[in-house]
Amino acid sequence: MTGEDLVLEEEPAVAAQLFADRIDAARAFTAALAREGEERGLIGPLELPRLWTRHILNSAIAAPLFHGSVADIGSGAGLPGIVLAIARPDVTWTLVEPMERRITWLTERVQALGLENVTVLRARAEDVRPVGGFDVVTARAVSALRTLIPITAPLVRDGGELTLLKGMNAANEIEAAQKQIKKFRLSDVRVEVLGEGVLPETTRVVRARVR
Repeated sequence: MTGEDLVLEEEPAVAAQLFADRIDAARAFTAALAREGEERGLIGPLELPRLWTRHILNSAIAAPLFHGSVADIGSGAGLPGIVLAIARPDVTWTLVEPMERRITWLTERVQALGLENVTVLRARAEDVRPVGGFDVVTARAVSALRTLIPITAPLVRDGGELTLLKGMNAANEIEAAQKQIKKFRLSDVRVEVLGEGVLPETTRVVRARVR
């Protein structure tokens, strides 16, 4: 079966609950990603039948965890950054992405959706120098914690948080990253499971206080 044979997953009923009055923007973003995502190298060819469940809602369920100023590192297709910016218009988002074609996509979506709470920044995380640091830094499907912590923790203000969307091996990644956790002075490092009884697939988030 090819990507052309696949049909976009029907919108789950819970989507309207998670996005509330922002559901139309979420639908528009999902439709655009379904229409252009594979062609532009943003999502894999087999993702359409699970686009809502595995990607959109997997990101949106974490929306209540964010506040203030947030950086999404390696934003890529806008997962989770665009999704979260739709769900939380009260939070200021900076989408950090080094690849030009992905920056083009992110910029197009921000403009099309009228997301005034979003800044798109073409840069590697290592080259970002935020004044005062971000309140929260997030990332999804970027790399293992032991390599992710050194490029995300320095971007967080003193007392701020890492809130990283991870997979089933989140606890094992924490164990493997003890050296980095100590080096970057992370505390209260834990895995939170979101969406139990709400989503078909739960979301695991690694959260930690920085300094």
